[in-house]
Amino acid sequence: MKKRLSQIWQQFQQSFSVEESLNNTFETGKAVLEAAKTLKEQSPSLEILQPVLQHSSSLLDVLCSPLVQVVGAGLPFASIGIALLKFYRQLTQQDPSLEDCIFIVSQTAYLESAKEILSLYPSVDWDGEPNNHEAVRKQLQKLKYLELDYQTATNTIACFHESELAKAFNQVLIARLTTVNSTKYQAHLLTQRIAWNTHRYLIKAWIESDEAIKNLIQPSFGDWQKEQQTFQSINEYLQTHIAPKPQDKLLDQNFSLKELYIPLKSQPVDKNGEIDKNADALDLDTWAKKNLLKPENLEQVMVIQGQPGRGKSAFCQMFADWVRQHLHPLWTPILIRLRDIEFFEFRLEDTLKAELKVSFIQSSDNWLTNKNTRFLFILDGFDELQIEATKNLNLEAFIKQVAKFQQDCQTYQEMGHRILITGRSMALQNISELPRNLERVEISEMDGQLQEKWLQKWAALPNNQGKSTDLQQFLRNKRCPVAVQKLAQEPLLLYLLAAMYRDEKLGIDKLKEANTRTAKVLIYQEAVNWVLTKQPSEPDGTNLNNQLTKQLPEDLKRILTEAAVCVMQSGGEFAPMPMLEARLQEIEKAKYNLSDETLKTALAAFYIRRTNQQEGGFEFYHKSFSEFLFAERLKQNMQAWSELTSEDEIKQMNWQIYDLLGFGGLTSEIVEYVIGLLVEVKDLLWVRLFKHLDNFYSEWCQGKFIDDAQETLAQTKLQQLQNYGIHQLGQRQVDIYAGLNVMILLLELQRYAQEHDVLKEHILFYPSGQPEEECLINQLLEVIQYSYCLQGKTFNSMVGQFLSAANLRGANLSHADLSRANLSHADLSRANLSRANLICADLSSAYLINADIRGATLVDADLSQTNLIRADLSHADLSRANLSDADLSGAYLSGVNFMGANLSGANFSGANFSDSFGNDIRWNENTNWENVEGLDIAKNVPAALKQQLGLN
Repeated sequence: MKKRLSQIWQQFQQSFSVEESLNNTFETGKAVLEAAKTLKEQSPSLEILQPVLQHSSSLLDVLCSPLVQVVGAGLPFASIGIALLKFYRQLTQQDPSLEDCIFIVSQTAYLESAKEILSLYPSVDWDGEPNNHEAVRKQLQKLKYLELDYQTATNTIACFHESELAKAFNQVLIARLTTVNSTKYQAHLLTQRIAWNTHRYLIKAWIESDEAIKNLIQPSFGDWQKEQQTFQSINEYLQTHIAPKPQDKLLDQNFSLKELYIPLKSQPVDKNGEIDKNADALDLDTWAKKNLLKPENLEQVMVIQGQPGRGKSAFCQMFADWVRQHLHPLWTPILIRLRDIEFFEFRLEDTLKAELKVSFIQSSDNWLTNKNTRFLFILDGFDELQIEATKNLNLEAFIKQVAKFQQDCQTYQEMGHRILITGRSMALQNISELPRNLERVEISEMDGQLQEKWLQKWAALPNNQGKSTDLQQFLRNKRCPVAVQKLAQEPLLLYLLAAMYRDEKLGIDKLKEANTRTAKVLIYQEAVNWVLTKQPSEPDGTNLNNQLTKQLPEDLKRILTEAAVCVMQSGGEFAPMPMLEARLQEIEKAKYNLSDETLKTALAAFYIRRTNQQEGGFEFYHKSFSEFLFAERLKQNMQAWSELTSEDEIKQMNWQIYDLLGFGGLTSEIVEYVIGLLVEVKDLLWVRLFKHLDNFYSEWCQGKFIDDAQETLAQTKLQQLQNYGIHQLGQRQVDIYAGLNVMILLLELQRYAQEHDVLKEHILFYPSGQPEEECLINQLLEVIQYSYCLQGKTFNSMVGQFLSAANLRGANLSHADLSRANLSHADLSRANLSRANLICADLSSAYLINADIRGATLVDADLSQTNLIRADLSHADLSRANLSDADLSGAYLSGVNFMGANLSGANFSGANFSDSFGNDIRWNENTNWENVEGLDIAKNVPAALKQQLGLN
């Protein structure tokens, strides 16, 4: 049976022997305030409660009082509700109904919640100018007519924020808040947060009023206590894991992230992974907030991608804390560094539960389906995933797990969580089929305005007072190279430049000579030297490095580079200390006489810290540091390899290749650093270095290093890794990584050589072997097939991005997967690409003269300005491909799918559009034929196409 709220209130008035005596809403609210003030000091009594019932229409009348009194006085509103129920039970000698309990207690719980949330904003004047509260009175009048029955009361207990009471209470509070200096949207957001928070106070009230309601409300007292413990555990997690993040010392310095953080800008990324440079820049914080607070975006995974050092992790830490401060419990942030996850399950839910060792998750089977909790999972660093090979899980599979989880959150109403995930842009480029429900943005470089804001914060730091902080003056100086000015738009590099400039350790003369290839390398080199010689120091400037470590700078640098090798070979994020100790002993046993504590002290001085993931483990503060120092180590070896002459030295080089490169794929950042470092080596013997590596590659392709009857280099390296606790690889994987990484270096050496006349004729790399006149060469195809032994990776994901300008003339690549590969400017003349997967591949300006491309899949591929003279494209799928300005003279096009393709400016002179079986091309209204040439002298052009284009 339904009861109006006004009827329940009258029922209580009768039981307490009072008559309603209302003057105006402001006065009635005063009665509730006075009762709360009295109960703060005295035990409940009839004399205290009767005026509340006599002079009020509901407990929410108090919202017409000055909110400073409601919020700031710490009044015990919950005590009024509990006292009303207990005295009602004594006076009537019967239990109140469930509807009675819910109506009374939900009001006091809502008021307690409002008091807590509004008190978080002490600087806001909630009362503003005096007003007549007419809007509030209207909503309070509507409240009287709201009806409750047993079912709606039960629903309110289960989930207050979805209840009819919550909606009605929210309208009263929205009316109250919009009478001050807050917009209706802000008031709506606050009331949502208050409604979500009310459930916690309901639970507290049920526990405290046990006797009055024990026969009415399920679940049991013990269940309420368990749920209360869940909320307490969430609060502890937020205070322990989220709130301190902005205060963490940045890069182990004496200032915090919060002191230097500025909101970044971003640009949208389309479904093909292209940055929309024509779109207006988005404030990253604003974009994330809007996305989170739009219910219609629930299916979308928020993806923030960016180049190294752009501030992805800093954003995650700051945004998580903002959500904690301004949205919890409407949204509760959970921040996870993906590098910290040790074990991955086949469902994201299971991975999260295994990773998050907190009681509100571990003690509950329904932590994801509890309607009273809603989480924002912030997953930082998808490019840093430590995925176990035995799980047969790679980045693509993980991203699909994330996308599926987000779809489930939309499908199942009791979930409703959101995911925000970040990582390097490059990591996503090799995923052939990304889920469609990714809402992606790319963090932009810092523009002049943001750079100036950051430098103002930098100059304001207490420890920077009286020092050189006007880096902007140097950057604007004509002597500062454009390349350096460009790199100063990256937050991490801007910090390094600013710190070195402050300490007068920035090698301006060196930087004057920098170009786009060497500028970043020079900055990191200067930063390493600065760290080795300056950090840390006493207040008087005395260098403490030698005192701390008893090592010379050059020895410390070797320790750092070896530490980087350990981190990279352990997966790129952290490594065990025994591994570093063992490597140092293997290098020069007599030289590094370091105790365990001395080594830890040395590492702690140089942006390296202990990790929580491994006992005795360590990690670099930023991935870029480990990548650069690993590149430094690799460069040292490559420089030495360029000087080798004897067979014994070559054998030693072969082992060093397996030792350094037999662990995983080189990233584009490492490769960029390596070439930049080599360029700085005076009189480097480039040709000899190339020949040594080219010979290694040829012998590797022939299986020389894996087919040996003796213990192989791959086996030796595998045993070494396993001794360090790295068990993800087998001998074949070590062998494949060594060979593919050498291929990457050879491709980059050739690319550099082609820019220099003295080298270009001597450094020519053929990944598939020297081309032969009459027959195809299979070497690269066999390498690709061998690479299928890699679990979680492919040849394409490792090498695909480095194939630009590759010499692949006459290569047999039939059926090969080269989707998303960068083959721009590559020479694929006479190559066999029949039935190859070239989806989204970049073949712009490539040479495919006389190439066999029959049946290949080139959907969304870029073939702009590509030379396809006499190429056989029969039955190839070129839907949505870009062939603008491509040369298809004499090409065979029977059965080609041109639907949605861009053919503007393409040359079809002499091309054959059909065969003797009548297999015509296919096109549609989205095919762009603008300014095509040569159709008038092409063969077998379909009559319908001629008619469409107005050809005679």
